[in-house]
Amino acid sequence: MSSLSIPVNRALDVICLGRAGVDLYAHEENVDMEDVSGFDKHVGGSPANIAVALSKLGAKVGLISCVSDDSLGRYVCSYLKSLDVDLTGMKIDDTGSRTSLAITEMKADDCEVVIYRNNAADLSLSIEQIDKSYIAQAKMLLVSGTALSTSPSREAALSAIRYARETDTVVVLDVDYRAYSWRSPEDSSLYYQLAASLSDVVIGNREEFDVMELLYKNINEETARDDDKTAAHYLQGATQVVIMKAGEYGSKVYTQDGKKFEQGIFPVDVKKPFGAGDSFAGALMFFLLQGAALEESVKMGAASAAINVSRKSCTDAMPTRQELADFIHSYETA
Repeated sequence: MSSLSIPVNRALDVICLGRAGVDLYAHEENVDMEDVSGFDKHVGGSPANIAVALSKLGAKVGLISCVSDDSLGRYVCSYLKSLDVDLTGMKIDDTGSRTSLAITEMKADDCEVVIYRNNAADLSLSIEQIDKSYIAQAKMLLVSGTALSTSPSREAALSAIRYARETDTVVVLDVDYRAYSWRSPEDSSLYYQLAASLSDVVIGNREEFDVMELLYKNINEETARDDDKTAAHYLQGATQVVIMKAGEYGSKVYTQDGKKFEQGIFPVDVKKPFGAGDSFAGALMFFLLQGAALEESVKMGAASAAINVSRKSCTDAMPTRQELADFIHSYETA
């Protein structure tokens, strides 16, 4: 099985790059938005969620992002600092951009999430904000694909990836495709392929890989959704591991030396459909950093995802290492 060459003796385990925002979750479960009485405030945004997941497991983690110079931006920073997330790479923007906001129902199915990302602060991240010496302090760099969607964030993300490769920091790309963030599917395909070609690990679902493949093959009934061919394409260069998530069907994992395995889910009482992927990525990286085998790390990621969707919110729902161990033990002894 392909193994990642993870550096040692660095100040940070992981630096996450991309958005950090605010989530407002409905008080009531299984209630339509118009009947919700109020909302609970939490920090959100995929890279911030992953940073919190890592920190709660015991990792030393930093976040490169940008928030607005207002009370919401200050709230995000305060919360992350309370969990010992290093904010050396955080920019406070005073040009009028706004920290992104997500307002959501609390349902397992047919859950509507309304996103406000007009002039989003995190997309104002610039190449000047990326410090090569800071990237070199981390064992891993996690890049959210949404950061590639527009300039100047795109150039900042690609610069961070390039610095990571130059300093032997392992690059993990979480595709994180959000159509509304991109000018066109063709743009997203081009820049995702570029970022993936420079990444050691690529994580996405089938729909995200379909978008990535748009420019290099025609998607039709005969060629679409061929996971094996997709993985083989991305494993030709720098990429060592491709992880294809499939929700309730678990995930498929491919390595550059031709190995493949599948990981199922841990059945739970689902409270919401979001947060699983971020919890998965955080636990995956954490256990890889502990020297665990890829199979074990993916298993722990699946367990962490299950815990997250069984709870309300994303960040506060991330499990500690003890909670994760107890959860695994409960399944193994059932």
